[in-house]
Amino acid sequence: MALTRSLACGDGRVPSARAERMARAVFGALGGVVEIGAVRAAGTWLLPDVSVGAFLEPRQGDVRRLLEGVRVVARFSGEVMAIADELGYFADHDVPAASLLLWSEGITGVPEPPERLEEPELVRRMCRIGADLQLTRLLQALVTAALAAGTEPGEGAAGIVEILRVACGLADPGRAGITPADVHRIWRVAHLPAILHPASDAPEWGKAGYRAYDAELERLL
Repeated sequence: MALTRSLACGDGRVPSARAERMARAVFGALGGVVEIGAVRAAGTWLLPDVSVGAFLEPRQGDVRRLLEGVRVVARFSGEVMAIADELGYFADHDVPAASLLLWSEGITGVPEPPERLEEPELVRRMCRIGADLQLTRLLQALVTAALAAGTEPGEGAAGIVEILRVACGLADPGRAGITPADVHRIWRVAHLPAILHPASDAPEWGKAGYRAYDAELERLL
């Protein structure tokens, strides 16, 4: 998506249709984080053993902090925040191998027969790749939404760091896996070059905003 379409005027007046698209980007990435976390928490790498409901039940406080952080940083309205419930990622549901393939962008490839996607080694690998991808996309979606809403880096970066801390804990429960600092470094090399390139269609205020968020995130992390 071109930044001229995803960013609004940067003063907090984000048209509802754009805010909804931004929210779906944020909550979609969080959906991947939740499903991957539930698979990892099951401990067996067998998808029939996975329960998203059981994974989220003791983590309701984390989910509330996560969503409140998103609301504040992105300045989403109550209607826009309701998209999180509509998408259903924070309710109990199955996690099929196809979802993990989606979150990991098909990097593992599709084996023959496709049922092999449920093999524990492939499930484990899709979870590792998917966690890196979705946490990085979460950061990109958060910074874009914050800039569109006019949330200054000095205010928004601290909130984003806290969101990342919670999200990293959900993506890799009980382990010393990917950290917010890791996510920031991946994001910087995966997303910023295209945005900040002289030929980019991003507005100059947007480029300045991304640079400022990058510097503030680096300072905090």
